[in-house]
Amino acid sequence: MNKNNYFRIATACIALSLFSVACTPAPKEATAPEVMAVSVAPDMAAIKAEIQRLENAWAAADNAGDVTALLAFYSDDAVSMGGDSPMAVGKAAIQKEIEASMASRPAGTTVKYEVLDVFGNENTVTEVGKTTRMDASGKVISSGKYMAIWEKRDGKYLCVRDISNNDTKEN
Repeated sequence: MNKNNYFRIATACIALSLFSVACTPAPKEATAPEVMAVSVAPDMAAIKAEIQRLENAWAAADNAGDVTALLAFYSDDAVSMGGDSPMAVGKAAIQKEIEASMASRPAGTTVKYEVLDVFGNENTVTEVGKTTRMDASGKVISSGKYMAIWEKRDGKYLCVRDISNNDTKEN
């Protein structure tokens, strides 16, 4: 074999090696394994218990005649739709509605709220409940039902919408 052929064969082998290396895909960088999003159903029993705690605190404020505490349960953009009254939009209108309601109640009346059902998720909850109003002796003078929509804002639930009406008229 002459030197030219040897040189040609060596050059072809080197070229083939370089071509082979250049065409080989680069190794993949190590990446974190893909994580599949797992949808976990909200714990509605826990949410219902939390909403009932809110309703208990609401009843305590209502029974104490504490308008400021009641307004704290509402978002600034809340809408309240009470029976036999126009829609109250915003806290100022809701405050007027609460004050008028309190002024018309007989002294010594109390109310309790019972959460019957909740649905939604941990950020927006629709509540269905019933109210029972008693006179100073504990006799039931009216009952009613309501729905409230709660939104979690800055880590706490605020009422953004509510609607209520009585089953029976107060005596």
